[in-house]
Amino acid sequence: MAKLNRGEKVSQTVRINSRELLIFTNRGTSGREYLSLQEGLDRLAGTRIRTDIRTGDEVQYENFGLIENAGMRRKEGVDGRLIYCDIKLSDWVFNAIRHNEVLTLSRDYFRLRKPIERRIYELARKHCGSQGELEIRVDTLHHKSGSKSDLKEFRRAVRELAQGNHLPDYEVHFDDVTDRVRFVNRRTMPSALPSAEPWQGRLDPDVLHEARGHAPGWDIHHLEREWRSWLGEKNITPRHPARNFIKFCDSWFAKRGRP
Repeated sequence: MAKLNRGEKVSQTVRINSRELLIFTNRGTSGREYLSLQEGLDRLAGTRIRTDIRTGDEVQYENFGLIENAGMRRKEGVDGRLIYCDIKLSDWVFNAIRHNEVLTLSRDYFRLRKPIERRIYELARKHCGSQGELEIRVDTLHHKSGSKSDLKEFRRAVRELAQGNHLPDYEVHFDDVTDRVRFVNRRTMPSALPSAEPWQGRLDPDVLHEARGHAPGWDIHHLEREWRSWLGEKNITPRHPARNFIKFCDSWFAKRGRP
């Protein structure tokens, strides 16, 4: 994402230093941890995700993996530690990266030991983001989390999370009376890039006309405002504004369909 924001080319295959990855994810660097990393990549390569997107009266099913394959370079010797991993991202993940549909996670995310706490943090990052706060019903949060625990058990976990209030980036407040959760932004998430002025350029009328065909049914001026707001939020100054706007319209329509 940093390379894209700098206008550099990115590859679907990513090379990661094994030791740096273990440290970043709050793991040890013993031989056992390197073996665990290798086994984790094996599991990840075999993981499939199925989802559906509803557009009007149609339902589109998707089945995809997160990575296509992973290659590892191991140091020869007694410890046999991994030096680096080459990971080829799936088309689905790489398209999400190219369309800037990626959220930055706090490094403290990897200190959360309970899976439900990690999932709640992910939802807070997605729906609250850089906004001041987000309020949501517990049953709605339970549904979005995909948790297999029943609502009563999930509510107890949320209450404990609010009491400890140790979620990175967001304070958690739980109201027993209204059965609602409120996330308040701590303003601790650093910006990926130094602050930049929103792009103030103009799009050619021909670009707006072409964009209508990429998001049929939508008010193109509304989409332009959404695009400019998105550029400002992401601190992006587009090198090719027309191309960038067309891609934004494609992504918008793919997610939402016709209004």
